[in-house]
Parts: sequence; structure tokens; C-alpha cells
Amino acid sequence: MKTRSTPLPLEIVGWYGTVAILAAYMLLGSSVIEPGNIYHFLNATGAAGIGIVSWAKRVWQPVTLNIIWCGVAVFALLRINL
Repeated sequence: MKTRSTPLPLEIVGWYGTVAILAAYMLLGSSVIEPGNIYHFLNATGAAGIGIVSWAKRVWQPVTLNIIWCGVAVFALLRINL
């Protein structure tokens, strides 16, 4: 049985999302950054990346989680900057 492989650009988007969210949390937890633009930008783009690859793979739990995660981060960015 042949397995369906994920196209490389999509894999890169998903891995970016993983690294961005982990970086945001690690930078915040180690007091390198404060909860502000960088933190929320990394969370928003990271959640979008994981959400996109999850959507393509039809894995609905992470799609739901990351749509909400991205929305919260975008809301925070708008609140900070407007």
C-alpha cells in the first residue's frame, strides 16, 4: 500500500509552526522577551502553520486548536497595536 506523502512546502510550513510556538514559549519562559508583539506574532504564525498542515492532512483536532490559538494571538496583537 502506497502512503500519501506531504509535499515539502507543506511540511516546511508545519515545521515552522512547531518551531515558532516552541520558540515563543521558550523565549518568554526564559525572560528573553515579554508578552508583546514578538511573542504574539510567533504564536499567531506558528498556529497558522500547524493549522494549515493539519487541514491538509485532515486532522481536525489540531485544526480547531490552532484556529483558536491563532485567533487569540491576532486579537492580542490588534489590542496591543491599535
